[in-house]
Amino acid sequence: MDVTIHESWKPYLQEEFSKPYFNNLAEFVKAEYRQHQCFPPGSEIFNAFNHCHFNDVKVVIIGQDPYHGPGQANGLCFSVADGVSHPPSLINIFKEIETDLGAPYPTSGNLERWAKQGVLLLNATLTVRAHQAGSHQNKGWETFTDAVIKLISSEKENVVFLLWGGFAKKKAKLIDAKKHNILNSGHPSPLSANRGYWFGNKHFSLANQYLESKGKAKVNW
Repeated sequence: MDVTIHESWKPYLQEEFSKPYFNNLAEFVKAEYRQHQCFPPGSEIFNAFNHCHFNDVKVVIIGQDPYHGPGQANGLCFSVADGVSHPPSLINIFKEIETDLGAPYPTSGNLERWAKQGVLLLNATLTVRAHQAGSHQNKGWETFTDAVIKLISSEKENVVFLLWGGFAKKKAKLIDAKKHNILNSGHPSPLSANRGYWFGNKHFSLANQYLESKGKAKVNW
């Protein structure tokens, strides 16, 4: 696994890349990509960092696992490549944006446009074997992405963390709530959303209100 990550992150993460757990993780990922179909494509594993540079981070969205269907995952949580049909969670995210902000439902599910505005779209696990959800969990990715969350919490201030669902909410313990704004809600998956735990959370307008109150540009969701 080649760690092709944007220069802005390297001073902060270089030490992480040299730790034994990360070397073991890299060997595991290389073997998986050789022997099986895995997602996202190898060149896109670190897309969350390559499209959102360290100095620009102002919102963090935490997902769990990449999509495991062909052509879906592009290295950004909840995002799919242009032209790919929108998965159910992404549909519910866009529906909430429609009602919260009055914005039209977008054609493309590619969230690079958010990343370029400073939204870090971070999955806890950055790779997955095709058609096997969770297949790369507990191999070291979570250690790495937890380190990223702690890094942002300690080195930056006034970042909005959007924690959707039980898994993401557990990451709150890594974040300094005195320096940052943590917004929790149910997950946008149909199971959670249809029980009333997602729609109406207004996270997109609340995030923008907070950013503007701290003198930062709001996100064009």
